[in-house]
Amino acid sequence: MERSSGHRPTGDDGGPVRARPAPAGILPALLAALSAILLVLVSTGGCTGFRRDDRPATAGFRPGAPGVGDPYFPTYGNGGYDVAGYRLKVRYDPATDELTGDATIEATATQELSRFNLDLAGLTVASVQVDGVDAGHARTEDELVVTPATGLGKGRQFGVRVRYSGKPAPITSPELGNGGLLHTSDGAIALGQPESASTWFPVNDHPQDKATYQIEATVPEGLAALSNGVPDGRSTDAGWTTWRWAERVPMASYLVTLVIGNYRVSTGTHAGRPIVTAIAASLPAGGPAEQSLARTGEIADFLATRFGPYPFEAYGGIAIAEERIGYALETQSRPVYGPAFFSGGPDLEVVAHELAHQWFGNSVSIRRWSDLWLNEGFASYAEWLWTEHDGGPSAQEMFERVYAGTDWAAPALDPGRTQIFSRAVYKRGALAVHALRRTVGDEAFFRILTTWTAERRNGNATTDDFVAHAERISGKKLRQFFDDWLSGSTAPPMP
Repeated sequence: MERSSGHRPTGDDGGPVRARPAPAGILPALLAALSAILLVLVSTGGCTGFRRDDRPATAGFRPGAPGVGDPYFPTYGNGGYDVAGYRLKVRYDPATDELTGDATIEATATQELSRFNLDLAGLTVASVQVDGVDAGHARTEDELVVTPATGLGKGRQFGVRVRYSGKPAPITSPELGNGGLLHTSDGAIALGQPESASTWFPVNDHPQDKATYQIEATVPEGLAALSNGVPDGRSTDAGWTTWRWAERVPMASYLVTLVIGNYRVSTGTHAGRPIVTAIAASLPAGGPAEQSLARTGEIADFLATRFGPYPFEAYGGIAIAEERIGYALETQSRPVYGPAFFSGGPDLEVVAHELAHQWFGNSVSIRRWSDLWLNEGFASYAEWLWTEHDGGPSAQEMFERVYAGTDWAAPALDPGRTQIFSRAVYKRGALAVHALRRTVGDEAFFRILTTWTAERRNGNATTDDFVAHAERISGKKLRQFFDDWLSGSTAPPMP
């Protein structure tokens, strides 16, 4: 319905219109007619103008799902809303391992929403507000269930503020390893795949719901607090320093990192963007980690010639000394590298791998975890491309070596929940990428890659999406090809 403009109607003489008394007998008839009309409108739902976005959660409203329905991880993420951005303010004291947080989440309801969930592992919630009004909240294992004071209509934009505190604990999985905020001797490291974010802030924790981030981390003066995106300044007050970061390009939640501790931080610019690298102070100055990360810009520039323009506003990398982290992770715009990669000297292959993920996995993200080969296969193939460019064996030589040692009984596509980080996902995925190159030719192959990263930038995709894209660009039927190379139980003929 339209709201009144505040103007009063006028008569022919310019004066106010005055009501005239109704003739006798007319008024009861009019009232009866109006009653009948209202009855029809109510019974048919025609009086939609009286519905308001802030109406109570009654008929038509329902709770958002406690997961996005990923076959491997049904409770990851949540339904009923889409997050646009997070504003996180955290304060962490390494001496006590205590974290206090104030998270503001801007989202849009994707259904008539009576309540919704946020993923939050551990920690104690002090208060929750929706659009500035206190909301009900309860905990069900690693879910924070929020009930707004009134229902949220489909399409409504709303803000959630959660204040919380506690000692974060990592998420332990015997099959997938540990993830989350890990207390270290000099600070903490928040890192992990497929989940980690929910251990230090409330989140819709699945790659399908990418969002922007503004992060303020306050730590004891003298420590660094490193995160994703563009550095947004820092300030010190009363012995505490607040480091600010802004990732303005949508990011999947598992790609958010926070690294706190004693680090040698280097800042500069590369290709007109800030580049920030950090090396744990306990690692040797000028040593293998520093030598490797110093080539970040060079390697990213090479990959851009193969994959298309670099997709983010900043570059960088963080080399940690925490031995409990035996992996590197492609945290957006600033990968984190475990110490094992640089123990024997510089390792440029791992830098190429994690930087390739900025295109494959970060900019173009998976819709479900069973498609992880789309991330790891291309990143592994980037290692071959870089090695060839840097004077080592050619991509074809690497292909032949890996082909000869592959267990074809293990699929790269849909490998099973416990096998998403298996060799097949990485190496057999890379074999499929190179076999595609041999099948369609270099010109079509690299056009497939650059158009894929351009058309799907900042979005999500599936294997079916990639197959359809490769067929469209190459003009070839490729469904059986991908079935053979990703899922077949016997070795496909070498192209």
